Amino acid sequence: MISSLNLFDMSQKVDYKTEVLSGITVAIALVPEAVAFAIIAGLSPLTGLYAAFMMGLVTSIFGGRPGMISGATGAVAVVLVTLAQSHGVEYIFATVILAGIIQTAAGLLRLGKLIRLVPHPVIFGFVNGLAIIIFMSQMVQFQDESGNWLTGSAMYVFLGLVALTMAIIYGLPKVTKVIPASLAAILAVFGIVAALGIDTKTVGDMASIEGAFPPFHIPEIPFTLESFMLILPYAAIVAGVGLIESLLTLNIVDEITETRGRGNKEAVAQGVANMLSGLFSGMGGCAMIGQSLINVSNGARARLSGIVASIMLLVFVMFGSSLIEKVPMAALTGLMIMVAIGTFEWASLRTFTKMPKSDIFVMVMVTLVTVFLHNLALAVIIGVIIAALVFAWDNAKRIRARKSIDENGAKHYEIYGPLFFGSITAFNEKFDVLNDPNEVVIDFEESRVVDMSAIEALNKITERYHKVGKTVHLKHLSPDCKRLLKNADTLIDVNVMEDPTYKVLVDDI
Repeated sequence: MISSLNLFDMSQKVDYKTEVLSGITVAIALVPEAVAFAIIAGLSPLTGLYAAFMMGLVTSIFGGRPGMISGATGAVAVVLVTLAQSHGVEYIFATVILAGIIQTAAGLLRLGKLIRLVPHPVIFGFVNGLAIIIFMSQMVQFQDESGNWLTGSAMYVFLGLVALTMAIIYGLPKVTKVIPASLAAILAVFGIVAALGIDTKTVGDMASIEGAFPPFHIPEIPFTLESFMLILPYAAIVAGVGLIESLLTLNIVDEITETRGRGNKEAVAQGVANMLSGLFSGMGGCAMIGQSLINVSNGARARLSGIVASIMLLVFVMFGSSLIEKVPMAALTGLMIMVAIGTFEWASLRTFTKMPKSDIFVMVMVTLVTVFLHNLALAVIIGVIIAALVFAWDNAKRIRARKSIDENGAKHYEIYGPLFFGSITAFNEKFDVLNDPNEVVIDFEESRVVDMSAIEALNKITERYHKVGKTVHLKHLSPDCKRLLKNADTLIDVNVMEDPTYKVLVDDI
């Protein structure tokens, strides 16, 4: 069974000590994140912790990216907060289950490959925006329960502990890698606070994390069409946000580890994890870029680290809550600030003068949407749309026509560049219908007819020649082009010669 699941990635040498220690570190870092996101959604802290356990365990075992960490996330919490306020936690569980079904279907339909459509400037913007969000989310730790900034000795102590954490994380790897620097930093700060009796914020100040094993629970909602239609929009958004964030995180981890994950397998695992999360009283979630970067920066590369992280998280909840609640928040704040610094693509700033202005615009726009709207899916979608429009505009200007007259007096138009909705205006301007000879040949050997707008443009140009009694020959068109032209207008005499094998995006009408 273990070999079939490839739990520990035995095809590669696994450093078990690194995997286990990294998993423990990630588990400690998961606690405040899961609690905070549950509170954001208006839910019990345990719903976030249970989601982190279930998401982490299932995706670590069955997912397509060893070393990547999943759990309760802010992106999902923001989507669910309105439904939680209006209908309660039972509808949240049902929504998460339905979102999991959608994600599983997406994976089985192999839709994970659509992440290839996300251009690099969008990924840069997404990562930079997420780094800023991670950093800004730590600022609340510098405030008291009333939302006022810490002052005096409380602020100096907190700042000092944060700085010490960051210094250990930065400097320890230069001395030794026997223990993950992030775990060493947490333990060092914990020890100093405990030994000196320093009064500072701890995990327990957020909420109690004590609980039992996640209870199996079928959502208590009416199984009616009305209930289904109520949760469907939320489930679709959760599924989309979760898949986008998970697949982008997968790509980022791929680049860091110089290996390749499996997007469709990860989508299925995310879906199964969300279904089980909803059935075991969790709020659902997706991949977490911060914890994933902690994991891979510690040297973890196999599935074991994620399994250890999720199991240790459950151990903390069931047996170690009193100890974990004493962990200083300053240590976790310093850790997450270092994650934010490591997440930000500093190289993107150096390319500002080298990248096309359109790419810079896309990157900045995605970053701003991510930071100010906290909607990662919307940021990526906006970035992809803008990049696609820029691409279409650039290609629309590339259509050209070489003109010549052969020994028989026929005029040839040799088209090169794609013919699609964006280039049809420039295409139509190439022809001199009234002054052309009675026989015209339009050659598409160096062009491609891409969509139905292009087909309609061909219909119109042939109709213009037909009205003045001239014959048009279209060369190097694919068979589906011929069929579409005939279906579009059977009155026009079109001679299709030397058909290639490419196809138009819309195969029939």
